[in-house]
Amino acid sequence: MHDDAALIAHCRAVLSRGSASFSRAAGLLDPATREGCYLLYTWGRHCDDVIDGQTLGHGQQPLDRPTLSVRLAGLRDETERALNGQAADLPFQALALLARRHDIPSELPRALLDGMAMDVEGTRYRTLDELAIYCYRVAGVVAIMTGRIMGLVDSALLERMGRLGEAVQLTNIARDVIDDAGAGRIYLPLAWLEAAGIPDEEIASPDHRIALAGVVVHLLDAADERYAEADPVLAHLPMRSAAAVAVGRSLYAAIGNVIRRRGPRAWDQRATVTGFRRGTLTVSSLIQTIAGRIRPHS
Repeated sequence: MHDDAALIAHCRAVLSRGSASFSRAAGLLDPATREGCYLLYTWGRHCDDVIDGQTLGHGQQPLDRPTLSVRLAGLRDETERALNGQAADLPFQALALLARRHDIPSELPRALLDGMAMDVEGTRYRTLDELAIYCYRVAGVVAIMTGRIMGLVDSALLERMGRLGEAVQLTNIARDVIDDAGAGRIYLPLAWLEAAGIPDEEIASPDHRIALAGVVVHLLDAADERYAEADPVLAHLPMRSAAAVAVGRSLYAAIGNVIRRRGPRAWDQRATVTGFRRGTLTVSSLIQTIAGRIRPHS
């Protein structure tokens, strides 16, 4: 087994190759928190790649459901071994070290795999409440683990961190709804689609873009509610962690605003935040975070 320093160096390299933007964001964090995020990313990236047939998020190969079920079972087995201190492969050594360093409850990584199982099984969601369960499992628990890495222990604050993860996932669903539908993945609540007169097999049809834009606005409203629920956490995080979370929150919320503004043309091209706008949001988030810490003492 690798010693801790070598393992963390490996995980840092995985992050730099797998996500340049996440790697830059990690630079805002203090060293111990940054290392925890390296560990979490490495395990999570590996699990995603196994299920998606990718390497570091690239080169997806469609896999049949029986193959995916076998792969998921393997991830569950290796994850349990890691949580019991018997990790073999590097991504699971990363999880084992993460759990030891930051007291990660076993139910959190298990819940993430439960969320992946919902994708493997092709689960569809009739209501927002049902969709929220999926969002919690695939993103909320990641945010909660990140909160623990950042030093949060209060259950109410960790729950609010989970809301941030759910908000990000809802934003992702809104942005990728056409691409997902083309791949046979439908996340929008079926009751909403029915009310808007959109057959679920026709989500990607240009004939329904106006109605689809209206449905997605409801999804973004739900995301905004969760962003707002998470905002009080910032005051309880260390300064550098609060700054990193504030920047990420602002950038994702801005993607939602782009989708709203474009309306039915939201999916003509991928919704992103321009370089200039990204820079101004980053600076304003940092200023607001610092000002929020200084103001009570003034």
